[in-house]
Amino acid sequence: MIVTTAAFGSNQLTLIASINQHSSPKLVEVNWLLAGNSWHSSKSISKLKKHYHLVDKSFTFISKENLSKNEPAQALLIEAIEQLDEYFKGDRQAFDLALDLSLGTPFQQQVWQALQDIKHGQTISYATLARNVDNPKGFRAVANANGKNPFSIIVPCHRVIASDGKLGGYTGGLDKKEYLLALEGAQYRT
Repeated sequence: MIVTTAAFGSNQLTLIASINQHSSPKLVEVNWLLAGNSWHSSKSISKLKKHYHLVDKSFTFISKENLSKNEPAQALLIEAIEQLDEYFKGDRQAFDLALDLSLGTPFQQQVWQALQDIKHGQTISYATLARNVDNPKGFRAVANANGKNPFSIIVPCHRVIASDGKLGGYTGGLDKKEYLLALEGAQYRT
């Protein structure tokens, strides 16, 4: 796994890409890095170790300035950073990146796929998302799947709000959810 971090304004993201000689690399995580934390404290590291049978030495950190477009996994991280930069500048509304969703259960993967159908600047409720994945009474289950989403921003779980129009929760913190929704011009209640 190749790991890097990137700053967007005052916020930092951890980005992790898989290395596989038999297939194209995929992103396995793009998530908020909380102030004072290193990429080692990423919520997915222990899950990635278990899922892929990895050890600490399986993760190589490369600063974004030292990533090489000549190495496929590193080139994917560069592309992800460029697309995120375009998003934060208001020049991109959707992402086109190879994602490895296999870290999630089949239900979580279904929810993460459905999240990608929510258009830029729009919001839906957890109840609507539950209906969209054919589980109309499962709003708590979809909220839980949102919380396990390893691709903040790229798989836009920030676009899911409570039925009363309020924000609900967000793994990166409500300040970040509020920031992303404001950036997209989305409507919600505080």
